[in-house]
Amino acid sequence: MKPLRLHYLQHVPFEDLGYIQEWALQNGHTVTSTKFYESFTLPEITEIDGLIIMGGPMGVQDEDKYDWLIPEKQFVKEVIQAQKPVLGICLGSQLITEVLGATVFPNQEKEIGWFPISPTEIAQKNPFASILEASFDVFHWHGDTFDLPKNAIHLMRSEGCENQAFLYQNRVLGLQFHLEVTAESVQKMVHHGKHELIPAKYIQTENTILETSQFLTANNQKMAQILNVLFAQ
Repeated sequence: MKPLRLHYLQHVPFEDLGYIQEWALQNGHTVTSTKFYESFTLPEITEIDGLIIMGGPMGVQDEDKYDWLIPEKQFVKEVIQAQKPVLGICLGSQLITEVLGATVFPNQEKEIGWFPISPTEIAQKNPFASILEASFDVFHWHGDTFDLPKNAIHLMRSEGCENQAFLYQNRVLGLQFHLEVTAESVQKMVHHGKHELIPAKYIQTENTILETSQFLTANNQKMAQILNVLFAQ
C-alpha cells in the first residue's frame, strides 16, 4: 500500500484513533485531524486520500447543542461523493447513515461492553467477507442504531442490535462497534461514561469491561485487516 494522507474527525478527547494511529504509523501514512471540541478547520477534499470518523456520546440530531455537526455532515457527504474511502465508527457510522439518507434512532437496548457480533447471510460477497466471516466478541458503546442506507450491504448483527456494520459502494464502511480500542482507550471511555453503566441486559459492569482484555489483540488485528482492504482502493 502506498503512503496515504488520512484525515480523522474526533468529537470528544476520550475517543481517539486508538490502535488506528499505530497502524497508520507502521504503514507510513500521514495522519491529520479535525477535533470539533477545539477551534477547528476542515481540510480541502483534494488534500486527503481517505477519512475516518470517530465515535462520541452525542447524537447525529444534536445540532442545537453541537453546531459543528452541520459542517461535519456536509464534509462527510462531499468526501463520499468524491469517491474516497471512508470508515465510520459508532457515531461515525451513524453520521454516514444520515448523510446517505437513512434514519438514525434509539435502539431498544443500549449496548455497552464486550458482546459478540455475527455475519449476516447476505454478506458473503464483498471485500471484507473473509475478515468478517465468523462471530467474534467486540467492544460496544452505543444507544442509537439506524436503518441501512439504500444500496448498502448489511454485514454484521448482534443479539442486541440488528445493524452492526454495513458497506456502501465497496468503499464506505460503517461499524457500530469499536475494533480500534486499546486498554487505555477503554479505560478513558469507562471513566467518562460511568453514569451509563446501569444494570441492563446488554450493559456490563465497569469491572467486567476493564477485566475483559483478552479480545483486544484480536480486535486490533481485525481493524488492521479492514483498514488494509478499505484504504488500498
